[in-house]
Amino acid sequence: MSNAILVVGGGFSGLTAAIEAAELGHDVYIVEKSPWLGGRVAQLNKYFPKLCPPSCGLEIQFQRIRKNPHIHCLTMANVVGLSGVKGNYSVRVRLEPRRTPAHNVDFTFLASTLDGECASEFDFGLAKRKGLYKAMPFAYPARYVLDKSTLSKSDAARLAGNKQLDMAEEAREIELSVGAIVIATGWKPYDVTRLTNLGAGSVKNCISNMQLERLASPFGPTQGKLVRPTDGRTPHTVAFVQCAGSRDQNHLNYCSYICCMATLKQCLYFAEQHPDTQITVFYIDLRAPGRYVKVLEKVQALPNVHFIKGKVANVVQAKDDCCEIQAEDAIRGEKLTLNYDLVVLATGMQPTLATEELALPVAKDQDGFIAGGEEAGIFACGCAVMPLDVTRSAQSGTAAALKAVQTVKGR
Repeated sequence: MSNAILVVGGGFSGLTAAIEAAELGHDVYIVEKSPWLGGRVAQLNKYFPKLCPPSCGLEIQFQRIRKNPHIHCLTMANVVGLSGVKGNYSVRVRLEPRRTPAHNVDFTFLASTLDGECASEFDFGLAKRKGLYKAMPFAYPARYVLDKSTLSKSDAARLAGNKQLDMAEEAREIELSVGAIVIATGWKPYDVTRLTNLGAGSVKNCISNMQLERLASPFGPTQGKLVRPTDGRTPHTVAFVQCAGSRDQNHLNYCSYICCMATLKQCLYFAEQHPDTQITVFYIDLRAPGRYVKVLEKVQALPNVHFIKGKVANVVQAKDDCCEIQAEDAIRGEKLTLNYDLVVLATGMQPTLATEELALPVAKDQDGFIAGGEEAGIFACGCAVMPLDVTRSAQSGTAAALKAVQTVKGR
């Protein structure tokens, strides 16, 4: 029996699972495919229940990881093979090259001198990044990444002689021996460009709710200013379109749970920064579970926020880079055609594994959520199992860690 535990995914539920298991004395390997830990929470401006910035909650987790010698973080890593049996697994992990020193080096100035750039994945395409980059100030590990594919010829020549960079580093594979596995592969926003009627990707100033989170973040592309992406102008009218891709048999056939709360939170962003901006929320139903009903009541009381129960049929381009919405008011029985400076699509939460494969023997349901695997000592948690908020994701991470610990102890 191996005493070690593998955690696949370094988002909030994965970090929670890793820390809980490590603090019980078990060696834990976190395998995260991105260059940094934190998952989707790191991309938010604030998160429930206390509307804290992500640096607050994540920094606590990072401190616990730094202080615990049992936790080993493997970023830019993917599980590519598995052999053995429950309690005695051999896991093959592929490590992609980071090409920067293992210790923290500040490459801010050097990065600013580079010419080549591409769309920032972290900012959902709202900004550009250089070939030598770090996505966020509080990134952990606090190391830059050198992406050779983004470098121009002059960039490559400029960096070739830098002794702190390893331009020749290549991918490699390692073997880990573990007794149990926790899958915390998380979620991603549904690809709203598939919702051609709602205008994402084709209508200017029609963005997703995660893109709005990046605009609202002080570390985002606009340093926290809620403005239109096309011209940097403060929007005087904003529309939120609920269930963008959720509760739709042609897309996500389930409620994504967090979308309503995300919109209510973002209404508060506008209320704090632009209290005169007129906001309309088009919804089918509003879901504010438990104590979150108080947030709904607070937003409903705002004089500049209006709710229309009805489905949005189309979002099309209008003059002056505005968005025209064609919708229904189900209560009044009216067809509406209205123009807005900015439209925000409350995109659904899709499990990462809905469109990606994982080299582990687990079953997935028709929507891509993990269903099963516990008999093999493989336990899923967080949004890999179902749509959850941050608090419930952390709780499920704790539960998965305890099951993994029981497995390696032979119980």
